[in-house]
Amino acid sequence: MTEVLEFLQEVNWVLVAPIIGLQFILVLIALIDCARQEQTNGPKWLWVLLIITVNLIGPILYFIIGRNDN
Repeated sequence: MTEVLEFLQEVNWVLVAPIIGLQFILVLIALIDCARQEQTNGPKWLWVLLIITVNLIGPILYFIIGRNDN
């Protein structure tokens, strides 16, 4: 346990915190947009799963491929 705490103290949070914040905002916006879309390219449940589980890439893939603009 002390090894984990030592590792966390060595992390440069000034660099990591903006990436974590960007990830959270991107996931939130993608989930809200997916919920508002009547149709998506593919099953909606699969896009929600990808948005939540695949960091940074899942929401980006949803906005590029998953949105149905029709």
